[in-house]
Amino acid sequence: MTIVDQHVDLDRYTEDGYLVLRGALSPSEVATLCREAATICRGERGPVGGLEPAAPDESDDEAMRRYVAINFPHKISAVLEQAMHHPVVVDALTRVIGPNVKAMQSMLFMKAEGKAGQAWHQDEHFIPTRDRSLTGAWIALDDAAVDNGCLWVLPGSQRAGVLYPDREHDDPRYDCAIEAFDFPHEDDDAVPVEIEAGSVLLFNGYLLHKSLPNTRPGSFRRALVNHYMSAES
Repeated sequence: MTIVDQHVDLDRYTEDGYLVLRGALSPSEVATLCREAATICRGERGPVGGLEPAAPDESDDEAMRRYVAINFPHKISAVLEQAMHHPVVVDALTRVIGPNVKAMQSMLFMKAEGKAGQAWHQDEHFIPTRDRSLTGAWIALDDAAVDNGCLWVLPGSQRAGVLYPDREHDDPRYDCAIEAFDFPHEDDDAVPVEIEAGSVLLFNGYLLHKSLPNTRPGSFRRALVNHYMSAES
C-alpha cells in the first residue's frame, strides 16, 4: 500500500476540503529543499524581492530571515521546479483533481520567529479556475505546530462553493492587509493542521484557512506551497 493509498480518502476530502499526506517526502528530500531555500535567499539563483544578495559572512539563517515569502521560486530554481512534479504529490492530485493536472504557481515561505501570519482567505480568490479545481499542496519543510505558525483551517468551508468578500484590516498578527469575512463559520470552528517536515497538506481552493505568527524562539516554519488545477479547466 502506498502513502497515497493510506491517506487519500476522497469522501473525507470532499467533506472537509483537505487531507494530509504524512511522510510524503523523505528526510533527504526535505534537506535538499531546505538547502535550496537558503541558496535562493542568498541570491545565488538570481535577484529575489529586490533585495541585495547576502553578504559572504552572512549565515544561511540570517539570509532566510530577510524573507517572509518568495513568489514563483520555481522560475529560478530547477530543484523547486522539479518538486512540483513530486510523484507522491502528483499521484494524490490525480485522485483529487483528475488525471490531467496542471501546475499553476509556487510560493516559498520562510516565516522565521516573529514573522506574522495571514488572515482568513481562500486561494481560489487569487487564482480563480473555471471548474473550481484549484488545489494547494503545502509541503512542510519544518515541523509545523501552533507555536511556530502552522495553518488553521475551517473544515467544510469549501462545500458552499462561495468566494466570500474581503476587506482591509489592521490586525498586527497578519502580514496581509486583506481578510475574508461574512462567512458562516466561527474562529472556534477552526482546526490547527500540525504536521511534520516532509508531510504535505492538500487543500481545496475554496477552503478558508489562515496562519498565526511564529512565536517559537529561534525557529522557522518553512513551507513550499504549489498550486495546481485541472488542465481541462
